[in-house]
Amino acid sequence: MKSEKVEEGKPLIEVKGLRIAFGDAVPVRNISFSVPPHGRVAIVGESGCGKSLTALSLFKDHPEVRIAYIFQNPMESLNPVMKIGAQIHETRKGLSREEIVDLLRRTGLEDPERVYGSYPCRLSGGQCQRAMIAMALAAKPELLVADEPTTALDVTTQREVLELIDSLAAETGMAVLLITHNLGLVAGRMDFVNVMYAGEIVESGPVQEVLAHPRHPYTQGLLKAVPALDAPMDAPLADIPGTVPPPDAWPSGCAFHPRCPFATDVCSREAPPTKWCGEVRFACHHGD
Repeated sequence: MKSEKVEEGKPLIEVKGLRIAFGDAVPVRNISFSVPPHGRVAIVGESGCGKSLTALSLFKDHPEVRIAYIFQNPMESLNPVMKIGAQIHETRKGLSREEIVDLLRRTGLEDPERVYGSYPCRLSGGQCQRAMIAMALAAKPELLVADEPTTALDVTTQREVLELIDSLAAETGMAVLLITHNLGLVAGRMDFVNVMYAGEIVESGPVQEVLAHPRHPYTQGLLKAVPALDAPMDAPLADIPGTVPPPDAWPSGCAFHPRCPFATDVCSREAPPTKWCGEVRFACHHGD
């Protein structure tokens, strides 16, 4: 499924120098990335890095592309006073009850007829998330933006939802933009990853290359924070000291320098240069 307005070989979505400001606060600055038709791209970073704002800007900046969103807490994103079937119908007028029930069935819901006539409060978190995916499919999107789609779900349901998104993307041909704080979720699932910190992309490239040889200290820290499956149960979890600063107080120089174990004086004085290693792009004074 490809928009007639997207030329062959052209990106489905292309963002160049995106800047979002609220007064003196600039939560997103100089962001550039693209999503190819049928592509699988991730934006990864901690809360407060500007990931969701970046994703929400796509709808306004690319009106010619059909974009659907799945948000991180389906219980809050769905209208609590409307039944699921009515909410999906609002997404795309003209759908029959049978078509909506079929959409719900395609998301793996065991009793789609019951879900169709249920209020969100009558459903589990996993059922609500599947209903949101059905709502997204109703719009026949060319791009599905999945913004932390598994945050409020248990581990088993998280895996099921991610596998469902994978299978539906393969079935429909839609592109996927995954927003997450967990680098572990992109391995084997996404083709390209953009690592975002303090409103900027600090490293980007093919997933396998970035995960195998992370160049930026922030990417390295995110990878270390992913729990190892073979680690002892009592093994301490690694973390990155400190927190993401607020967007009206980004540090000078490299924004990550107050938390970086490799920072030197130049890191606090000067913005890091952009460097390339193969297909991987990163911004660091010391990431050679």
